[in-house]
Amino acid sequence: MAFSWWHSDAMTHVLVALFAMGSWVSVNCLWVELPVVVSVLPEGWNLPAYLSVLIASGNLGPIAVTITHHCSPGRLNERMVIHFIQGLAIVTSVLLAIFWSHTISVGGEQRSVPFLLLAFVLSLVCCTSNVTFLPFMFRYPPQYMRTFFVGQGLSALFPCIVALGQGVGKVECKTANGTVQPQYLEENFPVQNFFWFLFVMLTISALCFFALTRRQTTVQSTEETSESDPVGVGAATSGDGEETHPLKNGGTPVSEDQIEVEKRPPAQNFWTPCNIYLMGLLGVSNALTNGVLPSVQSFACLPYGVLTFHLSVVLGNIANPLACFVAMFVLLRSSAGLGFMSAFGGVFAAYLLALAARSPCPPLLGSSGGVALVVFSWIIFTGVFSYLKVVIGTLLHEAGHAALLWCGIFIQAGSLIGALSVFPLVSIYHVFARSQDCVNNCG
Repeated sequence: MAFSWWHSDAMTHVLVALFAMGSWVSVNCLWVELPVVVSVLPEGWNLPAYLSVLIASGNLGPIAVTITHHCSPGRLNERMVIHFIQGLAIVTSVLLAIFWSHTISVGGEQRSVPFLLLAFVLSLVCCTSNVTFLPFMFRYPPQYMRTFFVGQGLSALFPCIVALGQGVGKVECKTANGTVQPQYLEENFPVQNFFWFLFVMLTISALCFFALTRRQTTVQSTEETSESDPVGVGAATSGDGEETHPLKNGGTPVSEDQIEVEKRPPAQNFWTPCNIYLMGLLGVSNALTNGVLPSVQSFACLPYGVLTFHLSVVLGNIANPLACFVAMFVLLRSSAGLGFMSAFGGVFAAYLLALAARSPCPPLLGSSGGVALVVFSWIIFTGVFSYLKVVIGTLLHEAGHAALLWCGIFIQAGSLIGALSVFPLVSIYHVFARSQDCVNNCG
């Protein structure tokens, strides 16, 4: 009993959240550090568009995992894949901290090949995590799925907090020779230190996953020697009435043998109209939150000022884990209700896209009302769609292991479509115009 806390539900929630934190922390760190690296790397402000394409290219990982599941059902060892991609991410973060600013001459021009290559590897890891981390969570009861999404929200929140401490993007307007020129203030600590922070976050996530697997092995060994356990694995509901999958045994993870059996359900049972509807909502949600809106956030917010941009990023990323936390207590199961929520969030998404399209002269420019409205819109947009993703993930968890695999696939497919759809608008046709610092862009 001395180590009963180690096997407590609270400790499981903590480990799951920190494990999930590592799923997208790499890409989130790359995004929040962009205002610093774009001033150093030769690609400049074209770098966000390049990064969007690299993230989309990272879907090669989920494609490989999906093909393996299809061609060799039940043969893919999710644990080993997760250990591998976590190790790969840790090594890549070390190389990124050392070589991020190095450039190579390509076609007579300097290009940041090391940064782009390492960013692609991290994107590959993050994308693959959605089709490995989520199916792994099938071993746990549904309430841990919500904790998992809280952890994913922390993967965006923690980098933002550190970036604020770094002083990313601070600028002052000073007059020199009769002209006003922007002076970009030096950060409180350099970029390489930020990427060392990424290394620490990834290491913590990997250690927590290792701890989860060790605890799971211990629990299973105990269960094998306790054949008279009064709690049956066939229970359909938990003590508080919450629906659980028949394989779930209270708060403990199920055995690997049970997982292997569950990996091979009849395929026709999953593709019901309700599940197709949920997958559609999930794809659209991720297209907006992971592809479209992040690519144009600077165009929508920077005309109102750097402070507005930072408030939108930070408060939006705070809304993400908060929405996931709310889902732990209030779970909306109505299909009509989920559709209404997605439409409600879509209104704010449309407003933010309209602001980006009107950049550098959006409505209510120069007014406190305009600043408040754009920040409020980012908070509601992020919160609504974060809650929607948690609810859908929880409902699909109850449909089985294959459902969580498809959940990860649709998350990645939506993100890919969103990123590819907005890339030509930003980088080729230049539909969105960036505002210039210390200049009257609308004069």
